[in-house]
Amino acid sequence: MSLRFNYRAVNAPAFRAMMSLEQHTAGRGSDKLLTELVKIRVSQLNGCAFCLDMHAKDLLKLGDYQDKLLLVTVWREAPIFTDKERALLELAEAVTHISEAGVPHDVYEKVREHFSEEEFVDWIMAINTINCWNRLAISTGMYPGASL
Repeated sequence: MSLRFNYRAVNAPAFRAMMSLEQHTAGRGSDKLLTELVKIRVSQLNGCAFCLDMHAKDLLKLGDYQDKLLLVTVWREAPIFTDKERALLELAEAVTHISEAGVPHDVYEKVREHFSEEEFVDWIMAINTINCWNRLAISTGMYPGASL
C-alpha cells in the first residue's frame, strides 16, 4: 500500500477546516466511550481502515472495552450495549447511510430519550465529522501505520 499524497501538506487550509470541526465536536461530547463507539462504527461502515485502527486504539486507552470493540459490528445482537449506546449507534448508521432511508422517526425518538435537541445536533455533527475524515483518508490512500 502506498499513500497517494499527504492531503495535510497539499491543502493546509482544508486540513485546518477539518481540525476546526473536529475540535468543535470533541469539545461538545463529554462521553468519550460513546464518541469512540460512534467513530468506530462509522469507520467500519465506510471501510476506513486508517480511522478504524486509530479509534479502536483510542477506545482501548479509555479502559477495558475490548468486548465492545469486538462486538460493535453486531451491536443489535450483543447484550453488552446500553440503550443509550444502541440509540446512538443506530443514529450513526442512519446518518452514514442517509440516502437509503433518511433518519427514521423511531431512530430520532430513541435518541431523544437520552439526549436533548442540542445534543442531538452535536451527535449529528460528530457523525458527519467522522464520515468526512473517513472520506479524506480513503480518497488519499491512508492506511493503518501510514505516516504523514
